[in-house]
Amino acid sequence: MTSTAKVPRYSPATLERAERAVRCAPFQLKLFTTMRRQSVDIRAIAGSAGVENGYSQQPLPEMAVEQLMLWLIQVGLLRREVDGQGLTSSFRLTPLGHLLVEQWQQEGKLPAANWRDRLYNSLSRWLRLPDWLQPL
Repeated sequence: MTSTAKVPRYSPATLERAERAVRCAPFQLKLFTTMRRQSVDIRAIAGSAGVENGYSQQPLPEMAVEQLMLWLIQVGLLRREVDGQGLTSSFRLTPLGHLLVEQWQQEGKLPAANWRDRLYNSLSRWLRLPDWLQPL
């Protein structure tokens, strides 16, 4: 982002939810810093490629990576890349993601999750109301 770009304002709840989701995800800062510059294909994140690329500390099944990426989309951190054919298997940061990753790059690491973060993230992720039941 350039200094002349208008930075959206986010509620404290939105920021906390996105930060908590990343703290609880098994990804390394390098994945998100790469996403600041370019989209990243799921095949570069899943399996042994994820470890080799420095995106995760252990190999993760592609299905698990897909589900984690969808959660990070729901909390507003990521978006799925689109090409002329439609949605792709690549992901990029949203403006919220750029804001948070810039902060983490300055700190040099992702914040660590505690047991409360993990509990609250799990409850938020798995006990969500369907979109059609969400209040407007």
